[in-house]
Amino acid sequence: MNLLSKSIEIIKKNQSKYGSFAACPNFPTYGFCWLRDGTYTAYAMDVASEFDSALRFYRWVDRVIGQYAWKVRALLEKKKSGDLAEQNDYLHTRYRLDGLEGSEEWVNKQFDSYATWLWGLGEHIKFTGDEHLIDDFSSSIETTVAYLMNFWKEPCFDCWEELPDKIHTNTLGCIEGSLKLINQHLKRNDIASCVNEVNAFINRNCVSGGRLAKFYNPGTKRASGVDSNLLFLEYPFRSINANDKVFRETVKAIERKLVNEGVHRYPQDSYYGGGEWIILTLWLAIHYHEIGRREEAYNLLKWVESTADVNGELPEQVPHNLNKPNFHRRWVEKWGPIAKPLLWSHAMYIIVYSLIYQ
Repeated sequence: MNLLSKSIEIIKKNQSKYGSFAACPNFPTYGFCWLRDGTYTAYAMDVASEFDSALRFYRWVDRVIGQYAWKVRALLEKKKSGDLAEQNDYLHTRYRLDGLEGSEEWVNKQFDSYATWLWGLGEHIKFTGDEHLIDDFSSSIETTVAYLMNFWKEPCFDCWEELPDKIHTNTLGCIEGSLKLINQHLKRNDIASCVNEVNAFINRNCVSGGRLAKFYNPGTKRASGVDSNLLFLEYPFRSINANDKVFRETVKAIERKLVNEGVHRYPQDSYYGGGEWIILTLWLAIHYHEIGRREEAYNLLKWVESTADVNGELPEQVPHNLNKPNFHRRWVEKWGPIAKPLLWSHAMYIIVYSLIYQ
């Protein structure tokens, strides 16, 4: 069985009876469903023409958001009255497979997760033509749109679940692109205005030294840092064009500071030593493919294939060219070996394989 078929098999095997996807079945900390990871996994199922699998996931998200929509209403009331919100007042980032909030402490104020599911739903509709889902999911869509439009300016945790006191360029790009896509169906002027406002904020506050920065620090009113998650702004969120001068400079910084054989998250990363991530290597392959550097895209895909074990399972990252070698053992002792198979890694493999060989 080739890695493409194996990836589809692994994802289908690890979709719960509720429709949710376990981020990694063999890694206890990841035995939950993240809306971010799950949406990319569902999108990969659409790419693989496994439309029923994707729809089961989106129906699961619809139920989850419906169950916890009261939290958004409560947040809006607090905002209106000027009361401060606590982290647990915000929608959770990960849920148990049955759709309930977990009892464990987690970093839950992550707006990009909810933006990403809107994007995924929009893409699912493109694949299937099932526009009735806009009506079927109208309540959860409205809840999510209100959540993003009212709180996007607030600092939050980034997609790596870090730096909650910053406003993250990746998060803003996710919100901008997702609201723009869903508004193709909703056609609301207030959403269009919000999209423009987010875009203006990125251009005004998240560019430093001629390139996109990892985050904007509202305390210092300065933008700084480099992170491979900035690639998300080109694909899939189309917040910036691949040939835009600012984005070209961003990619150059990523290539200079974060690329060896595979791609690292950011220079200071110490999670499991800060190795090379499968999903980010595949994201760079997408960029190369889109700008015509096809051979380099192909080589990155082949490198990812080389990281699969004898069972065809892809990890979250590989401990190659570690940023902080001493931290690798610390994380192994704390949580066990690096997560494998990571469904998001297999999802991105399906997406990029299909793109390169379409």
